[in-house]
Amino acid sequence: MNKKVTIQGYAGSFHQMAARQFFGKTVEVITCDTFREVVKIGADSKQSDGAVMAIENSIAGSILPNYNLLQKSNLKVIGEVYLQISQNLLVNPGVKLSDIKEVHSHPMAILQCLDYLEEHHFKLVESEDTALSAKMVHQHKSKHIAAIASKFAAQLYNLEVIAPDVHTLKNNITRFLILAPAKLKIEIEDANKASIYFQTDHSKGILSKILAKIAQGAVNLSKLQSMPIPGSTFKYGFYLDLEFEQNKQIEKVLESVKTMTNSFKVFGLYKKGKVVKG
Repeated sequence: MNKKVTIQGYAGSFHQMAARQFFGKTVEVITCDTFREVVKIGADSKQSDGAVMAIENSIAGSILPNYNLLQKSNLKVIGEVYLQISQNLLVNPGVKLSDIKEVHSHPMAILQCLDYLEEHHFKLVESEDTALSAKMVHQHKSKHIAAIASKFAAQLYNLEVIAPDVHTLKNNITRFLILAPAKLKIEIEDANKASIYFQTDHSKGILSKILAKIAQGAVNLSKLQSMPIPGSTFKYGFYLDLEFEQNKQIEKVLESVKTMTNSFKVFGLYKKGKVVKG
């Protein structure tokens, strides 16, 4: 039976590409307008098998609102995908570069490709999604409008890639978390990464003591992200990604960290993802 997961955006989006990388090409996607909807439906095992959600980008940094959604959700992390983002100029079949008057895409995609776009003096039109822009170009059949989107979107909407890889910074990678309803029992073989969250009191040096405890346990801290605690006055919670070799290592470290913190939560133990080309 095919997996069914929620994604933010439209068919042909980078979220769908990440889902296909993790679950295979037969995965079904439930497209959502917002990440809040992604999390809500993704946590309901009657409607889906989970969710795919972007959490950080190598250029733009962490997507902080999504960390907050994760912390409040009934989801757990079961995997991750690092997708190398490739932005391409897409047109209807037979359209030449000289025919193009307008280019439509998401504001971030336009910004990532601005050097190329400004060379050609196109009119730039912002939309809510890269894949939606590709769909619109296909539906309108115009030879004067192009879209910036993925090669997967080009295949999906029968468009041609008239200019590949038009983004300025070539090392553009987005990390996607693979999420499942927390109540589901899913065994992850060869887990070597953990994502956790905790809050601390204001005792002197408490955070450095926690980090020292992690290092003493031979566990690598690969990410540390602070987030304001909603409703508090300059108090913070911390999201950590930890990499380990053996389960007994991480179990011992997590038990130690738990005794030193408040609101301790393990989002999941899973296998570290690899970078794949989008």
